[in-house]
Amino acid sequence: MKKEIKGQGAVANIHNHFEKNRYEKSIYDDDFEEAVAKTKIQNIYPKTIVNKVKNPDLPMAYSMNPYQGCEHGCAYCYARPTHEYWGYSAGVDFERMILAKRNAPELLEKFFKKKGYRAETIMLSGNTDCYQPIERKLKITRGLLGVCLEYRHPVSILTKNALVTRDLDILTQLAEKNLVTVALSIPTINEDLRRKMEPRTSSVNTKLQALETISKAGIPTFVMIAPIIPGLNSMDILPTAEAVADRGAHSFGYTLVRLNDTVEPVFIDWLDEHYPDRKDKVLNQIASLHGGKLGEKNVAKRMAGEGNIADVIHNTFKIARQKYFKDKKMEPLATHLFDGTKGEQLSLF
Repeated sequence: MKKEIKGQGAVANIHNHFEKNRYEKSIYDDDFEEAVAKTKIQNIYPKTIVNKVKNPDLPMAYSMNPYQGCEHGCAYCYARPTHEYWGYSAGVDFERMILAKRNAPELLEKFFKKKGYRAETIMLSGNTDCYQPIERKLKITRGLLGVCLEYRHPVSILTKNALVTRDLDILTQLAEKNLVTVALSIPTINEDLRRKMEPRTSSVNTKLQALETISKAGIPTFVMIAPIIPGLNSMDILPTAEAVADRGAHSFGYTLVRLNDTVEPVFIDWLDEHYPDRKDKVLNQIASLHGGKLGEKNVAKRMAGEGNIADVIHNTFKIARQKYFKDKKMEPLATHLFDGTKGEQLSLF
């Protein structure tokens, strides 16, 4: 009998394709359960924190991720393969072995002081979630926001966690200068599905409450209804769009699921565990989006998808935008307020 570990997304530590030797165990093995039941934090001290965004999927010039790995446990997460570069598995390790970039605020300040740097919006997250559960204790994201406020630098936040409301004091000050937007990822308003899709994120109701709180505080809000997985949450598009519009979201975005590299075996195992009766149907419909493959690395193709199911999804979102967001829009953030000498001036006192 399998013993499901609460809050776990991946079913196993799949093989890291960079490793020569193969060693795998299911999270349901007796001698493995205790080892993965708790999150382990490893402090790291990188040389840089800001990354140039080369992915056209993201509308930002730069991103920064205070954590590598993510406790939220979403089986479909496109960031899972990045854990392999650190010598870990894209499976259980991605969720339970978190690398914390403890010097991130100092690195951001150093970046802002670069000679000739001109401000462009930096996205907090983009790879892994900046407000995953460990942030409650470590407060690295809060430190990064403090640096952005000090230097008056625009920042965009993407998260699945209502913990973002903890930092309303900083966010409201940034918003007063048009320096911040907050995007919440809400792929479904079906709470039972949410528990399985993203086991350690905030509940649907908590996310919607956070969205309303942030919006009422005067902070521009955006919702990612993503990823759309045909056969799972594709039927939730319109009710989700209506719910987030009612809570004050200014706009929304969406993506089609794609299972690139080692995301594929993690997601297939997850489907087999939670939706065995729908497994073949869901996988076949995902493949129909990408020319018969479960993944797609061509940016233009993976965003648009192909076939009848992709067309239905795109048309449904067009209806949602027309019906619930017709008169709403997001304004670009201010870049002209940035002052790269701010920290130097303050250090004189």
